Amino acid sequence: MSTLRFRVVEEAFKKKPVDVPVPSELPSEYFGKYVFNQEKMRQYLPTEAYTHLMNAICNGAPLERSMADRIAEGMKTWAVEMGATHYTHWFAPLTEGTAEKHDSFIEHDGRGGVIQEFSGKLLVQQEPDASSFPNGGIRNTFEARGYSAWDPSSPAFIVDDTLCIPTIFIAYTGESLDYKAPLLKALRAVDKAAVEVCRYFNPDVKKVIAYLGWEQEYFLVDEGLYAARPDLLLTGRTLMGHESSKNQQLEDHYFGAIPTRVAAFMKDLEIEALKLGIPVKTRHNEVAPNQFELAPIYEECNLANDHNLLIMSLMRKLARNHGFRVLLHEKPFKGVNGSGKHNNWSLGTDTGILLMAPGKTPTDNLRFITFVVNTLMAVYKHNGLLKASISSATNAHRLGANEAPPAIISSFLGTQLSNVLAHIEESDDNDFSALSGKHGMKVDIPQIPELLIDNTDRNRTSPFAFTGNRFEFRAVGSEANCASAMIALNTAVAHQLTQFKKDVDALIAEGLSLHIAILHVLRRYIKECKPIHFDGNGYSDEWKAEAARRGLDCETSVPLIFDNYLKESSVKMFEEMGVMNRKELEARNEVKWETYTKKIQIEARVLGDLVMNHIIPVATAYQSTLIDNVYKMRDLFPAEKAARLSAKNLEIIEDIAEREIAIKAKVDELVEARKVANRIADIREKAIAYHDIIAPKLDEIRYHIDKLELSVDDRLWTLPKYRELLFVR
Repeated sequence: MSTLRFRVVEEAFKKKPVDVPVPSELPSEYFGKYVFNQEKMRQYLPTEAYTHLMNAICNGAPLERSMADRIAEGMKTWAVEMGATHYTHWFAPLTEGTAEKHDSFIEHDGRGGVIQEFSGKLLVQQEPDASSFPNGGIRNTFEARGYSAWDPSSPAFIVDDTLCIPTIFIAYTGESLDYKAPLLKALRAVDKAAVEVCRYFNPDVKKVIAYLGWEQEYFLVDEGLYAARPDLLLTGRTLMGHESSKNQQLEDHYFGAIPTRVAAFMKDLEIEALKLGIPVKTRHNEVAPNQFELAPIYEECNLANDHNLLIMSLMRKLARNHGFRVLLHEKPFKGVNGSGKHNNWSLGTDTGILLMAPGKTPTDNLRFITFVVNTLMAVYKHNGLLKASISSATNAHRLGANEAPPAIISSFLGTQLSNVLAHIEESDDNDFSALSGKHGMKVDIPQIPELLIDNTDRNRTSPFAFTGNRFEFRAVGSEANCASAMIALNTAVAHQLTQFKKDVDALIAEGLSLHIAILHVLRRYIKECKPIHFDGNGYSDEWKAEAARRGLDCETSVPLIFDNYLKESSVKMFEEMGVMNRKELEARNEVKWETYTKKIQIEARVLGDLVMNHIIPVATAYQSTLIDNVYKMRDLFPAEKAARLSAKNLEIIEDIAEREIAIKAKVDELVEARKVANRIADIREKAIAYHDIIAPKLDEIRYHIDKLELSVDDRLWTLPKYRELLFVR
């Protein structure tokens, strides 16, 4: 084993769990300690300011600037008491991460000193410039002004000594440059459209809330081993590495006893998350070695999204305190499961009804079927767009593998719900048996009430599965911003519900009763969206062929998948719902194509560097040792015996030489292919070239490197191997 590798592996084995101080209070007592939540607002704000702010948060009422100063003063007073010295507008640019620029509270007092001050103007709006973030051409360098604006619906919080204020980020000309602004617009659109439909069943509904429950998968790797792998350090994944003799085939890691060091990290993470108001609830080992998962209680979609961004940042920070590095790349290790971020999505009303849950009366169940079918219609019409919303250079490694949904969007419903929809499709206007409660069933279909939640199975090969009272969008990548998928899904559902209301109202105008009109439209929709309904094995080749016959989007090239954002149907939907305009969509696609290209470009450069500075020198050194051995054998033994004894070494020498030649030739091809691709001016065409030509060459080079790893003396190999990365605690 090389000296460096030996040292870092030895240190990894020696590491002990970090002792995590446990708060003396119960979690319920320190939950939200660092959050300017409703309790703090009531305590630190004047009554009028508090009422005004709650009206803005709950009802979307405009926030008057006169009140902003009073709110800012109360927020600053609380923050300073908590030890904060700085504040920042915290936003999510088009980079998948978050951004912040810290300013202190101090201002000149006019007498040569300073005072702590925080005005409503600084709270509500700032000009952080932030001109270097990707913008897709919306911002010119000579017009680099960008604005961040406070989002009152997501409470401010404190990290270390800084008050973080969640904001949107927009260009000087008004276009969104982030994920939060279009997410808020999408949530407003689905609220408006769903309320209109809900009033068919309950006139008292005034608001519909989109809920999100994310499940965050991740890997932990010892920090020393991570630092000894330049590919992990620079790309987030291993660009080479032969799989370990033992990986996940025994399934002994899944739901197993959590390793002590990992448990200490998890405990630390949970305590700090709860203090920041993130309601983390579940933790467990995942399938792959060193893979884990955490999940919170469901929250309103915008807040849940902010919390997921915050938890990823918190994970990276706290992991280092425990001698780990968190890997959020969707596929950091070849041959074992990758990581996703399942997005459990549902809609609920201000009257306490979950719209995706069955009820106990025919009317309740008609409402339930209405929202399920309209969701299916939205997914069917925009299946390509939904796939684009979760596609990336990194998630492409995971989708379609045997632990993740395929790169084809379909929806699993389960036997019971499938039977109900089939019955509605075939029934006449007077047959309500599929919607009835516990009495009056006319056909042999299991009752909807109280059974679907418990008896609906889960299909892990389905990217969009109904799981009892929600849909689970399982194809979202582990390092992605959930907002990307939630913008597309909520906008599509809002657009579909708007169309549904038009269709129902048209039939009512023709003289049909409300419920009959709804059934007529649902019956038509059920037939129309049948292609998206698939309860079988999404991994099978038969499904790929069947999906193509059904007209679903089966494209696997990420740059081409992004085209779905600019389809006329997508542009029309986003514009009609007031979420994004054509210019914003075009800009975002430019960012997506450019990001894809850069990620593959970085991987190609890193791999080329590793080949020339690690792999070839190590292989050549071992080859030289073998050659020396062959010559010594010839000096020591008669020619015939020496040839027989050195035959194996000669075979290895030849194999190393052939692989070195192949690797060098392919690296040269890779460099030349990059030069050609880099000269392509059109950003979309460049991304396609990187997908079609550059990315496959990485796998070709890796194949030979992984074979060399099995041949070269372990004592010479400089890079930590999979058996060390995945199993050292």
